[in-house]
Amino acid sequence: MTEVTERPIPPADQESARHYSRAKLRLSLASTLAELILLTVLAFGGASLALEQIVVRWLPAHASAWLIVLGYVIGLGILFKLLALPFGLAEQNVEIRYGLNRQHWGSWWADEAKSLALETTLGIAAIELIYALLRSAPQIWWLWGWLVFLAFSILLAQLAPVLLFPLFFKFRELSPDNPQEAELIERLNARAAAAGARIRGIYEWKLGEKTVKANAALAGWGATRRVLISDTLLRTAALEEIEAVFTHELGHHVHRHIRQGIWLQAGLSLAGFWLSAKVLQALNAPLHLHGVADIAGLPVLALVVAAFSLLLMPLANAFSRRLERQADDYVFSSMGKIEPLVQGLERLAQRNLAEVAPPRWKELIFYSHPAIATRIKRAREWENRRTAMAES
Repeated sequence: MTEVTERPIPPADQESARHYSRAKLRLSLASTLAELILLTVLAFGGASLALEQIVVRWLPAHASAWLIVLGYVIGLGILFKLLALPFGLAEQNVEIRYGLNRQHWGSWWADEAKSLALETTLGIAAIELIYALLRSAPQIWWLWGWLVFLAFSILLAQLAPVLLFPLFFKFRELSPDNPQEAELIERLNARAAAAGARIRGIYEWKLGEKTVKANAALAGWGATRRVLISDTLLRTAALEEIEAVFTHELGHHVHRHIRQGIWLQAGLSLAGFWLSAKVLQALNAPLHLHGVADIAGLPVLALVVAAFSLLLMPLANAFSRRLERQADDYVFSSMGKIEPLVQGLERLAQRNLAEVAPPRWKELIFYSHPAIATRIKRAREWENRRTAMAES
C-alpha cells in the first residue's frame, strides 16, 4: 500500500495560532464566568428584587405587568451590556494584535449598536411572551414556551440570510455573465443538483471588509436557501478547494443533518424549559418571589439555562463533530479524492489562524468541528484505504 504523506502547516503560523486560540478561550471563559457571577448575585443576593423595586417606583402607579416586565428587561439588559462591553473590546484588540482585523472602530461600534438593537427587540419580545405564559398558565408555561421557541428557531433559520446577515455584511450574487465566476457557478450548481439540493443563488459574502478570515456556508431554507462564499476565500482559493468546501456543506443536506440538529435542539430545549420551571417553582418561596410570574425570577431562569447549556456542551459538540465527519466523508466519496478538501482546510487554517492540533481535552469540550489535524488524518486514512483496495 502506498502511504500518502502530509504537508504540515508552517510551525511559525501554528505558534501564533496557539497563542491566539488561548487568548480567545481565556476571554470566552472569563466572560462566561462574569455573566454567571452576575446572574448568581441577581438571583440569590437580592439584587434582582431591588432592580424590580426600582423599576416599579419609576413607573406609574398600578402599571401593567407588561410594562413592569419591559422596564425590568431594559434595566437588566443595560447591566449585561455594560458587563459584556469590556470583553468585546478586548476580543477586538486580540483580533487586531494577531493581524486578523480589518474593521475600523467606527464600523465596530456601529455593529455593536445594531447587535444591541436586535438583541433588545428579540429579547423583550421573548421575555414578554414567556412571562405572559407564566401568568396565564403557570403549570404548563414551559411546554407552550418550548413550542414557541422551537417555531421561532426554525423561522429565524429561514429568514436569517435575508433579514439578519445583511445587517452586518454586504452580499453580491455571483453572475454567470462574469467569466471569472461562471465556471464556479457551474461547478457548484452541478454539485447541488447531484445532491438533490435546491439553491437560490450563490453569493459573495464581503467578509474581507472586516477580517482577513475566510468562510463559506449553505444558509437558509426553501426560498432563502443560498450559498455564501466569503470574498477572502474567492480571491485566494482554487476552484476545486471552494468546490470541496461547498460539497462538505452539501454533505449535511444529503445526510439530513439539519433535521437531526432540529430534533436534538428540540429535545434539549424541552428538557431545559422543564428544568427551568421546576427550579423556579422550588425557589419561589426561598427567594421571596411573588409567585413564579414575578419578573425578579428571570435571573433564576437564565442561570438554569446557562448552567444546563454548559453541562451539555461537550455532548452537543460530540454530536456536531460526528455530523462533520459524515460531511467530510461525503466530500471524499463524491469527489473521489481528498486533496481539494485537505488543501482547503490547510488554507482556512492559515487564513483564520486556526489551531490545527489542539490538546485533546480542548477539542472534546469546546470544538463543534473536529480539529483540522484530525480531519486531515481521516482524509489520509480514507485515501490509504482506497489505494489498498485498488492494489488488492
